[in-house]
Amino acid sequence: MALDPKAFKAYDVRGLYPSELDEEGAYAIGRAYTEVFEPKAVAVGRDMRLSSPAMAAAVMEGVADAGADVVDVGMVGTEMLYFAVGSLGLDGGIAVTASHNPKEYTGMKIVRRGALPVGGDSGLLDVRRRAELGFPEPAARGTVRVEDVYPAWTERVLSFVDPAAIRPLRVVIDAANGMAGAMLPRVLERLPIDAVPFCFEPDGSFPSHEPNPLLPENRELVIARVLEEDADLGVAFDGDADRCFFVDDTGEFVPGDFVTALLAEAVLEREPGATIVYDVRASWAVPDTVAAAGGTALVNRVGHAFIKHRLRKEGAAFAGEVSGHYYFRDFFQADSGVVPMLLLLELLSRRGGRLSELLAPFRKRYFLTGELNKRVADVALKLQELKERFGPEGEVSHLDGISVVAADWRMNVRPSNTEPLLRLNLEARSRELMERKRDEVLALIRG
Repeated sequence: MALDPKAFKAYDVRGLYPSELDEEGAYAIGRAYTEVFEPKAVAVGRDMRLSSPAMAAAVMEGVADAGADVVDVGMVGTEMLYFAVGSLGLDGGIAVTASHNPKEYTGMKIVRRGALPVGGDSGLLDVRRRAELGFPEPAARGTVRVEDVYPAWTERVLSFVDPAAIRPLRVVIDAANGMAGAMLPRVLERLPIDAVPFCFEPDGSFPSHEPNPLLPENRELVIARVLEEDADLGVAFDGDADRCFFVDDTGEFVPGDFVTALLAEAVLEREPGATIVYDVRASWAVPDTVAAAGGTALVNRVGHAFIKHRLRKEGAAFAGEVSGHYYFRDFFQADSGVVPMLLLLELLSRRGGRLSELLAPFRKRYFLTGELNKRVADVALKLQELKERFGPEGEVSHLDGISVVAADWRMNVRPSNTEPLLRLNLEARSRELMERKRDEVLALIRG
């Protein structure tokens, strides 16, 4: 059995197949999850990876052998698994997916009732410990039934917009041979847009490029096609399609914080005065935009478990993370990759003009480094040095790592969950100041 302890991450399970995680390991996780949380019924779905059919079958065996009923939702995007758990009133769910990782990987995203995530500090380590102990012969087995959630999911995501209000925009869409290629055709046929789809054939060998649009080399195709087609915008999805990324009409990548600000505007147009949650890395563009649109902006620590908890606690309508995760109260407080695309299409249609024009005020006012990752020998010591050196320049927060907010620049530096890395996000009111402060901070981190 391959069940490497290091495959259990902060928010999910992810490892090389079959050396770090194989079918026996998947069976053990399915059975252990069911014994730890005692659900009566569990949804199981899978992505298009070559190993996923066998891995999902093993998970379902484990769940059923532990006595729970299985709802097999087949090959679906991760957001569809969340939707199945929420809409069918199930006690939990397991998506067999390695998300944006290269083809050699397998993994799982695991949730409880209400699509609440199971992570490192919310039961995943208990699942690991139980899985490692082994199991006796099963006593009473649960049943397995198949459920097609595509029609109901399609209606739910389309309910976030008025399709009739969307203009015939020319939209280049890169599905990266991932789950978006299976999910989007039913949605696109209901929209009046001029879609230019590519890499829509789900293929776990990823013949075109890795399904991780955060890496610049994986965005080259969508950028080139946007310019070739003179498109209004480009949309790129990750492997399990729970994240989407945007390229404007000039071929420029749109940072996640600017997307969060635009989506917040779209949500606040439909729900005036709503509460919006954003992560500690995000640009001032987010709280400034939310305030100008009459909403309440709440900053939160990074990570979907923390964001989803805060959404519930505050009754917030929407939350955005710089990493491209966007969460919606009316989607069971879960993240969706398809809803943000629909909201942005509607916003662009209602406003008129080009996406680059909508973004121009942000680009003139907020100058961002993006996330810069640096290895360090001693994470705690380096964070203390950063606090002592830069803390006097502004207000200090320890919500997630260390944040310093001055009048005309701000930064957040947070440690990686899995490696001796520091992650820097910094912005300033001018490009010159951003570059100067970035270089000062990086010099201290490297020193």
